[in-house]
Amino acid sequence: MKIYTTDKIRNVAVLGHGGAGKTTLVEAMAYLAGVTSRMGKVDDGNTISDYDKEEIKRGFSITTSVVPVEWGDTKINLLDTPGFFDFVGEVEEAVAAADAAIIVINGKSGVEVGTQKAWEICEKYNLPRLICVTGMDDDNASFRQIVKDMQELYGKKIAPFHIPLRANEKFIGLINIISKEAYKWDRNGNTIPTDVPDYSMPNLELLREALMESVAETSEEYMERYFEGDEFSENEIRQALRVNVTDGSIVPISVASGIVAHGVYTLLDDIVKYLPSPDKKQCKAINIKSNEVYDADFNFAKAKSAYIFKTIVDPFIGKYSLIKVTSGVIKTDDVLYNEEKGMDDKIGKVYVIRGNKPEEVSELHAGDIGALAKLNKVATTDTLSTKAIPLTFIKTAISQPYTYKSYNPVNKSDVDKVSQALQKMMQEDLTLKAVNDSENHQTLLYGIGDQQLDIVVSKLLDKYKVEITLDKPKVAFRETIRKKSDVEYKYKKQSGGHGQYGHVKMTFEPSGDLETPYVFDQIVVGGAVPKNYFPAVEKGIQDAVEKGPLAGYPVVGVKAVLYDGSYHPVDSSEMAFKTAAIQAFKKGFMEASPILLEPISSLKVVVPDSYTGDIMGDLNKRRGRVLGMNPIEGGKQEILADIPTSELYGYNTDLRSMTGGSGTYSYEFVRYEQAPSDIQEKEVAARAAE
Repeated sequence: MKIYTTDKIRNVAVLGHGGAGKTTLVEAMAYLAGVTSRMGKVDDGNTISDYDKEEIKRGFSITTSVVPVEWGDTKINLLDTPGFFDFVGEVEEAVAAADAAIIVINGKSGVEVGTQKAWEICEKYNLPRLICVTGMDDDNASFRQIVKDMQELYGKKIAPFHIPLRANEKFIGLINIISKEAYKWDRNGNTIPTDVPDYSMPNLELLREALMESVAETSEEYMERYFEGDEFSENEIRQALRVNVTDGSIVPISVASGIVAHGVYTLLDDIVKYLPSPDKKQCKAINIKSNEVYDADFNFAKAKSAYIFKTIVDPFIGKYSLIKVTSGVIKTDDVLYNEEKGMDDKIGKVYVIRGNKPEEVSELHAGDIGALAKLNKVATTDTLSTKAIPLTFIKTAISQPYTYKSYNPVNKSDVDKVSQALQKMMQEDLTLKAVNDSENHQTLLYGIGDQQLDIVVSKLLDKYKVEITLDKPKVAFRETIRKKSDVEYKYKKQSGGHGQYGHVKMTFEPSGDLETPYVFDQIVVGGAVPKNYFPAVEKGIQDAVEKGPLAGYPVVGVKAVLYDGSYHPVDSSEMAFKTAAIQAFKKGFMEASPILLEPISSLKVVVPDSYTGDIMGDLNKRRGRVLGMNPIEGGKQEILADIPTSELYGYNTDLRSMTGGSGTYSYEFVRYEQAPSDIQEKEVAARAAE
């Protein structure tokens, strides 16, 4: 592949709802650009961007893949992203490297939740965007309805650049709104000029007038000319629209059919004409030495720097760090410094990656996307720079995973292999987390949703040859007491020679502090228990609170007071008093009205207004207490509630089901509260059965 300068590069994230046709569109662009000699199909499992076995098996994208295509004198780095919500981390990595986006909408399915989420992420990252309505070869596709729906959602900034030409319920060509020209495709896909049908003229004039208004608003001179009835030249229109598209005040909407590659040629032209090159965007870092803001700004003349936006770890092709060059020109055998890890890295060869196929290049200019192989210890979101000007860029904000299950290797001997495989997978996917929960003797796997966790299980088996099972995780209950008890325990053992003797009288009562396991005090008088045995008694309590007598959960909020007892001058020992204290605790705890405490989480749910009733009803069923609601941007409500943590199991699936995928949630542990009697009985019985 040729070397491209910054002004000849476009980095474009392809976003949209799952199944909208993103991968098919990317495949069509690659085919038209001459990357492939024939178009692959998602159903056939032979597309460039869906190369992973899981993607081929399931028929949808799981990871973001980079597909660079050359169009004229411009290199377009297409970042094909997954549309399913479980893989939002992949989308976030892609938009961190993109300078613009294409939002793909299926002409038949129309505007979906994923369309709106794609728009929201573009707004968050301030990305200029084009909208492409695909599947126009389908009889039921309605371009007019999609334009109407998008304008209702986002206003008049949604501006069609083309109108589809249809004949006999087939997509046969396009009408260009700017030039007022129409063309259709012949059998070989070549364009033939044709007349604008009479029935399309009123719509064409209406849409063109709206475009001209937008053009007029770009300058006072244009505004005057517009009111005087002056016609703008095609060049003036395009130049003005380029400004509008770059600043986001106009979002062009056009049509295509990815399957037969109709309209895709025009889309590629529009990407080059209207979407900005990296040098039109700001890019700021912190200079670690001076602690000042550094304007990298994709300037090829500045010191070398790059941001690692994604990592690929594959047992067969090895590890690749996908980079976006943020300043300078990165060349083969450069030595770059990683401030975060405090080490130099000789980068060796420089690659561009197309899907999963690396191609060696001599250099990458600022703004370009490429890959470096086998770097030491680097991770996604790290910055590479020079030692003279050490930089760090703001790290990509990756969604926090809240769905979790416990996992166990099917073969106990595979524990280490599973751990190593998950470490590699976590390098690739920052929304995946493996956590050791020693308190409940379980290992937990966190992800964005159940589908993601199922795919992890499948990948472990296929790629790493290890098998795990996923189960419902245990919840971290606690035990405490509500009343006071007064107990005595004498530990006496005779087994020839020295015996064992420890005798304690103790009270147990609530301490009032559920943050602390226990408080120990002694009020022994007259040396009934010698001082040197007090630490042994406390050690007994310390050991006993680790597993409570009720259901084996850690104990909190107990005050233990040693007030009397007796000892034997020969047979007493620290061990004997420790044992006596443990037994006294068990007896005293069960006599002091023991209860289970369950963890309570503070839950935040964000949903469109129309779903608030359903969500509140569901939270009540889950024993949640709604604390309040806050209206937020985009016609949404933020619902705040306290809810038992155990009731959040499976919540992700239910929330998506209730809201069509538009609801999001987050939570954090806040405190412990007494569990209802039915929950306590069930838990105690389950622990007894174990």
